[in-house]
Amino acid sequence: MANKLTIWILIALGAGLLTGFIVNQQMSAAEAREVADGLSIITDVFLRLIKMIIAPLVLSALISGIGHMGGDVAALGRIGGRAIGWFLATSVGALFIGLFVVQWLQPGAGLGLVLPPVDASAGLATDKFTLKNFVTHLVPKSIFEALAMNEILQIVVFSVFAGIALAAIGEKGKPLLRGAEALMALMLKITQYVMYFAPPAVFAAVAATIAVQGMGVLKTYGVFMGGFYLALLALILFNFLACAFMIGMKESIRLMSEVKDPFILAFSTASSEAAYPRILDALDRFGIPNRISSFVLPLGYSFNLDGSMMYCVFAVIFIAQAYGVEFTFLQQLGMMALLMVTSKGIAGVPRASLVVIAATLTFFDLPAGGLVLILAVDHFLDMGRSATNAIGNSIAAAVVSKWEMDREAREGPLPPSTDPSAANRKFAE
Repeated sequence: MANKLTIWILIALGAGLLTGFIVNQQMSAAEAREVADGLSIITDVFLRLIKMIIAPLVLSALISGIGHMGGDVAALGRIGGRAIGWFLATSVGALFIGLFVVQWLQPGAGLGLVLPPVDASAGLATDKFTLKNFVTHLVPKSIFEALAMNEILQIVVFSVFAGIALAAIGEKGKPLLRGAEALMALMLKITQYVMYFAPPAVFAAVAATIAVQGMGVLKTYGVFMGGFYLALLALILFNFLACAFMIGMKESIRLMSEVKDPFILAFSTASSEAAYPRILDALDRFGIPNRISSFVLPLGYSFNLDGSMMYCVFAVIFIAQAYGVEFTFLQQLGMMALLMVTSKGIAGVPRASLVVIAATLTFFDLPAGGLVLILAVDHFLDMGRSATNAIGNSIAAAVVSKWEMDREAREGPLPPSTDPSAANRKFAE
């Protein structure tokens, strides 16, 4: 199914571009917007189906994976610590690559557009970031609320406690542990069904955007978009080389082959969430134990959104250049430090990168109205950053798995029963 799905998604992508172009050329602006609104129903339904899967999949995968570790808190802390360390290193790399490319190309200088008023509103909430709000938001008030809102990081926190507790109570917890495994298998099977809706959703998303914006917007923002995608390619290369250094070139190439389907899906739908179940499936085929992938991947969706972080730094500097605002080196370092924190946990939040950019502009007293400049092409940029996030999280899981497997090779592997991934895959298929 995977290869056929990729082919159909690519066909849908091309058909969407052509259809959107025809609608944009043959219809009035009002008519084109009506067509786009109708097409958006298909995309919205697909993304809602994906959101329906994410929370129970993360919950069940984490609880089953941690529960089968036998309550080994040390192993959990080791895997989590290594994952966070890798996330921080790649995040710093992403920020510096984005900063270098945007300063080198200067896409905001001589933009040739009428600049919005500095106080223009983009209609986004920009609550002031505080450490208290960030830390307290990590802990769910209710697991049901966290599940309902798809709060990935809060689900991770609850699942860690639940998995450790299930292992600690022994035999009494076995029914719940088997239930978590069955729920995970169920979610993977549902994912297969949901993926049949991906090609029409891709067609609708692309056609709707082009119908309203037209192909001309790509030319107007050509330097900005081209520069950003150049930075994304540099980031993907950086992550790939780091992965090859850690797990070997041959294995890195095999990993890229396995995750090409979720990469294309994330790109064409402009949604990191849409790729999550497919990444989990791809990592399983690659050979990463479920207890590692089911823990590292949700963490990555909160702490390792490299493409989104790069977009934030790229956009902020672009806006400063467009308005001719000097951004000192110390300010740039401060901005990157701020983005390291404020960008966490934004996966699955609609237009979350724009909210982070707006908050950063406000924090550094930059023209908030500049955000209006990038709204027209945000969807096209979202495609690239979502796909890059998918690649980055896949690589992170592979690297952490390699570290853990090397440790087990030295100290002895866990019993076979500690990894339910094979059983789950057989059950799901």
